Amino acid sequence: MPGKVKINRLKVVLAEREISHKDFAKKMKKAPNTITRICNNEQQPSLETLRKMAIALDVDIRELLHPTK
Repeated sequence: MPGKVKINRLKVVLAEREISHKDFAKKMKKAPNTITRICNNEQQPSLETLRKMAIALDVDIRELLHPTK
């Protein structure tokens, strides 16, 4: 079975903005382990949660997604 396909860039965006998973979890009113699982592609956020994350980070939602072709 091939390796996991990364479909989100949340971990990268958080690192670029120097925001910890814990701080972002507080801002999103989510458990820190939920944000960690999303960052590690063990869990995928709903579209609504993804939209809220983009708003909270002040980025275009597309910046949180891995481009596909």
